[in-house]
Amino acid sequence: MKIYTYKDTWKNLLTPEIVLMLTQIHEYKGEQNLFAKTKKEELRKLIEIAKIQSTQASNRIEGINTSDYRLRALVSDKTHPKNRNEREIAGYRDVLKLIHENYLYIPVKPSIVLQLHRDLYKFEGLNAGGIYKTADNVIEEEDEQGNKFIRFKPVAAWETSEAMEKLCAAFEEIKSSGQVDMLLLIPMFILDFLCIHPFNDGNGRMSRLLTLLLLYREGYMVGKYVSLERLIENTKGAYYDCLQQSSQGWHENVNAYEPFVKYMLGIILCAYREFSDRMKLARSNEMSKPDKVKEVIKNTVGMITKTEILEACPGISQITVQRTLAELLEAKKITKIGGGRYTRYVWNEENNR
Repeated sequence: MKIYTYKDTWKNLLTPEIVLMLTQIHEYKGEQNLFAKTKKEELRKLIEIAKIQSTQASNRIEGINTSDYRLRALVSDKTHPKNRNEREIAGYRDVLKLIHENYLYIPVKPSIVLQLHRDLYKFEGLNAGGIYKTADNVIEEEDEQGNKFIRFKPVAAWETSEAMEKLCAAFEEIKSSGQVDMLLLIPMFILDFLCIHPFNDGNGRMSRLLTLLLLYREGYMVGKYVSLERLIENTKGAYYDCLQQSSQGWHENVNAYEPFVKYMLGIILCAYREFSDRMKLARSNEMSKPDKVKEVIKNTVGMITKTEILEACPGISQITVQRTLAELLEAKKITKIGGGRYTRYVWNEENNR
């Protein structure tokens, strides 16, 4: 039988690698607080961008899509949802807004989790959300040949309510003790939530919303400015791999939280680094607009789209970005990959030495 407690399990996570990650995040948190006092206009722009990216990415992970134009209209609340996908996107938008504006007054307890899930499905009609699963569910995986197999069997439907009560009580107990770094406790809680899998649908999206809520309540606000959901979507394979590793032996209380905790700390750290880079870019008033575009591409790990460049450079026009890209391509400073809406750019290290 699963025992819900964090009294000793968190101690196993204090490896040199994880401790270093915690230290770095704590340092970035201090920098974040400084920026929050001095760069309010830049932060406002980042918040609007992150809302769109978070709503899009968290839903797209679950196969819920709409066009970019419709997404922006929905997130800005300038249109009404036309189909089920858009109704679920609108629900996520509203819960995300609620968390952004009221996180200090939203404690994590079963009744609150149910209310957030209800609001996630509020455009779907009566009893679509806000109730625990009514039948046992399984987490399936599909291999390259299309064969499906059960990856994990969550808590049975009849046990779900009690499991959620115990989970939230265990979280509050260890939090109140002040013994554990909350950056360790939050991903442990989220893993347990996903292993319980308390709802018929929406468990993944709820886990990401709860992650933001818990981080905000501890002062780690980076998810407001840089979309954690986008970073998770971009590393979706690693996300599912770590989730699988950490869920093995969960029912028997012998699972290892470390893979999932390390993954989530990596996502948070990546978000803080991106946030720091954007703020430093905003402070460099003496830098020309083309140079700012170049720095964004140079500091991006992997590929970047024109849309992402525009989002990282508030105040720089699309024409300026397009002209700069053309100049960098001609000088062979960057490489163009793909075409049309799927065009990506990558910094060419060989030609920039």
